[in-house]
Amino acid sequence: MDTTKMTISFSEALCHLIVLMLSLGQGIHSMPVPTDIPMCTASETAQYSLTFTGKWTQAAFPKQYPRYRPPAQWSNLIGVTHSSDYHMWQRNEFASNGVREFTEKGEAWTLVKEVETAGERIQSVYGILSAPAVVGGTGQMNTEFEVFARHSFLSFIVRIVPSPDWFVGVDSIDLCDGDHWKENVSVDLFPYDAGTDSGFTFSSPNFETIPQDKITQITSSFPSHPANSFFYPRLKHLPPIAKVTLTKIKKTNKIISLPMEPTQSNQLPTGNEIEDKLINTPLDCEVSVWSPWGLCKGKCGESGVQHRTRYIIMHPANNGAACPLLEEERKCFPDNCL
Repeated sequence: MDTTKMTISFSEALCHLIVLMLSLGQGIHSMPVPTDIPMCTASETAQYSLTFTGKWTQAAFPKQYPRYRPPAQWSNLIGVTHSSDYHMWQRNEFASNGVREFTEKGEAWTLVKEVETAGERIQSVYGILSAPAVVGGTGQMNTEFEVFARHSFLSFIVRIVPSPDWFVGVDSIDLCDGDHWKENVSVDLFPYDAGTDSGFTFSSPNFETIPQDKITQITSSFPSHPANSFFYPRLKHLPPIAKVTLTKIKKTNKIISLPMEPTQSNQLPTGNEIEDKLINTPLDCEVSVWSPWGLCKGKCGESGVQHRTRYIIMHPANNGAACPLLEEERKCFPDNCL
């Protein structure tokens, strides 16, 4: 028999066997996992509904809130169910090339390829999930996914649009609790910086970070540059910019397509149908530095007056501190008086 044909046939058979094993997730014997992480012993798979809710309003985030070209919105959601030894992204670690392309440009191809590569190890990744973009700072997107004991973790990422390389997401939420699945999980989401672009504002031009920084959470005081779109020095904490709710759903006879096949649902209504308490973040007025003093105007031998001015960089909002005087004068004596 031709050895090459036998090798190909064996490879194809192995591939089919792997898919069958994954499809029968509850029948797989657990593979070795790190001993410092609690083992999930749930005997059955579980199905969850994921609802992402955007809370990016001008009232909650008035500073440089993007209203045009493009207005505030959210990219599609890319997520993965996996085991404890895999991370799509991690705080205080470097972003992968896939995360970089997604957070900067919204391109998911490399990120999906990275997930698929991890999935080839079988015990790391179970499947990919996705949900459609939200065209607006507020709104919802929804999808469903499946987990089982050896792959009980969920991670996902959503790009903030527009932004240099900012995103929200979760890293390794464990949906298993001992021998059973959690019924409901709700997490407030805050902005992260992927560490690949050094822009300070939502609409900053591309400015590559060299060398690349690690992924960091953006807060009301970090980065501390006053130009930063999330810099609110009066606040101890930023309000959540989004929220994710995970709800265990009853099993149906519906066949869930496995691994690596994204699932989507239609975008849900946006705006006032999202029940949440309105947050108003005070925004203080920001003004420029004073200009140099102008010429001294007055008669020779007599005192005159000179002026200097400054301009408004940011108008106040939501009962923030009012703007100070924009013009100032002082007495002077004319120079070069003949």
